[in-house]
Amino acid sequence: MSRAWVRLSPVVLAVRGAALALAAGGLGHTLWHGVHDPGHALAFGVLITIGELARWGALPGEREPAPLGAAGALAYALLGPSGGEPTGHGVLQVVAVLVAAQLVACVPHVARGSGPGPDQVARRILTVAFAAVCFQPLYNSGRSESWFGEGPYYAAFLLLLLGLTALCDAVLGALLLRARTLPRGSRARGATPVPYGPLLRDELRALTGIGSAVCATGAVMALGVAAAGLWALPVLCVPLLLTQVSFRRVVAVRTTYRQTIASLARSTEIAGYTPHGHARRVAGLCTAVGREMGLSGPDLTVLEYAALMHDIGQLSLVDPVADGATAVLPAAEQRRIALLGGAVVRRTGVDTRVAVVVEQQADPYREQPLSARIVRAVNAYDDLCGESIGGPLGALEQLRLGTGRDYQPQVVESLARVLARGGLTPVPPG
Repeated sequence: MSRAWVRLSPVVLAVRGAALALAAGGLGHTLWHGVHDPGHALAFGVLITIGELARWGALPGEREPAPLGAAGALAYALLGPSGGEPTGHGVLQVVAVLVAAQLVACVPHVARGSGPGPDQVARRILTVAFAAVCFQPLYNSGRSESWFGEGPYYAAFLLLLLGLTALCDAVLGALLLRARTLPRGSRARGATPVPYGPLLRDELRALTGIGSAVCATGAVMALGVAAAGLWALPVLCVPLLLTQVSFRRVVAVRTTYRQTIASLARSTEIAGYTPHGHARRVAGLCTAVGREMGLSGPDLTVLEYAALMHDIGQLSLVDPVADGATAVLPAAEQRRIALLGGAVVRRTGVDTRVAVVVEQQADPYREQPLSARIVRAVNAYDDLCGESIGGPLGALEQLRLGTGRDYQPQVVESLARVLARGGLTPVPPG
């Protein structure tokens, strides 16, 4: 366990340390001075706990597995009056209620061996604390009422704070993801870190989905309790619960879709046309190189799917290519296999953009879209490593020698940076 702790990056340590300090300060302050408005603290604590327990049915790929818990925490952080009466809780009590609810909710998750990781918990604590710091001092000092009143300007103020909070959460999420993708010691080897921009764009793009529903529900809860009291909470939870159910159905469909594509990609391995794990390795490297070059969102998904299915055209061959290494074939044969693969992909019902990338992966790079350039270079790298032409360094050198026509220089250098971050390790045999 100590080794895992040592390997944490300074960014992760700073985020976890700040969250731990806030949690300790909030719990200590609340225990020492007592709970203000205990009925409200209990109601929101129960709501957050129920929301966190909803992680139980979370599916892989969910950006926010506990939207009700997030909305409840944001609503408590932005809670001013309740039923027309002022409330007296502050920033530290908001943090304390959130931490207590998460501790209660984590018990069944820990017993099951699942639940949120420490980075997710730290991110939630810091994000909610940011919202509380922006709102509670203004409310408790009476400035928010004198500045915005209780009408539409007050609602707009809450929405503005929620927008800033969402931006804070996206910045934190991208920082943590960037820290996790930069292994310890890579800077010492001269490697560059993963570009921050594409990661932040992915996080911001996620806000248009379940994130916008969480923020909107948090604002509506705070306004509803201000007008009708705590009885508004159970009524206002229903829309978000329905949204969560719908969102999980979408995630389940996407997961099944990706599993289908992965199964189709493995058909070349099962038939003996390509080495074991080749498509998976190429897809992983392509995704990393695409992110390095600024791709994100749907473009990155198309790149991953095309990389998984880039060799499916080999199923149309009578005689398999030796070791499945298409990179060493004549250019005309590479293009024929690519066109056959594109035809197969079109018949599977996969996005036509994936088929276009598969079809164009063997063209000269100046005639290719960026995704096809990445697939061609990464596939050639994996093939050349399998041919044992000087190992990974020799394969990269071969790619650099082909940058005049076959491989875009920027793609090759991005691939080199990605490999340098993870170490230039040989491709597993077979």
